[in-house]
Amino acid sequence: MEREIILNEVKRIRKLMSQTGTRKLYEHLKPCLLENRIKMGRDALFDFLRYRGLLIRKTKRYHITTDSKHYFYTSPNLIKDLEITHSEQVFVCDITYIKTDECHAYLALVTDAYSKKIMGWSFENNMKVSMVKEALSMALKNTIYQHESIIHHSDRGIQYCCPDYTDFTAMNNFKMSTTQKYDPYENAVAERINGILKYEFGLRRTLPSVAIARLMIKEAVGVYNSKRLHWSLDLQTPDQVHGNYNKQKYKSYKKNAA
Repeated sequence: MEREIILNEVKRIRKLMSQTGTRKLYEHLKPCLLENRIKMGRDALFDFLRYRGLLIRKTKRYHITTDSKHYFYTSPNLIKDLEITHSEQVFVCDITYIKTDECHAYLALVTDAYSKKIMGWSFENNMKVSMVKEALSMALKNTIYQHESIIHHSDRGIQYCCPDYTDFTAMNNFKMSTTQKYDPYENAVAERINGILKYEFGLRRTLPSVAIARLMIKEAVGVYNSKRLHWSLDLQTPDQVHGNYNKQKYKSYKKNAA
């Protein structure tokens, strides 16, 4: 009976976050274990999930979405040695590929570097500048602090460097920052969030239509912000850390970060 209770709770959590690993599952399960007076440690949960074939297998898949072969001005990397101390200090932006049966489509994301909260997004069947402007506009509407300016960090993709977009960011008092090399760790937070949405929320699969993909993205962003625990946030959610402004010590995804 105890195993059935645990299995049902695991299925409930995995329905929202299908790729949640065992260590995070254990954190989510703690209230259920306590409520039902079930004694099970993390190692025992590993063994139980392994026996039931419920451990997560990691895979990798790549699709290039950055066109950096252009002659537009690229800004310096303002966050390379920056100490990130609070919410809405740095927004990191990126575009990732979503495949549907109807067409190839693209998701633009704007994430707060400090809290890892997705502040804005836009989903289209093209990579026009209007898509990234829409994502940034949503991010601005979702800000809760009145900062004079925010650092906008992205790769050197043409959408982020063209005058149409840089004029838009300047009008909204953003300080532009771009990666200088092809190293993904220069935009590590954005790359990490892309991976989470794809591999933990099912967006790497070929989806039936653009309309269904849009609904899945909306739900995934909501669950990610409000329910997904992050090791880099000391097992808190992005919403919790974002609301605390500067109570959390920042932990980078960079390769050589301590």
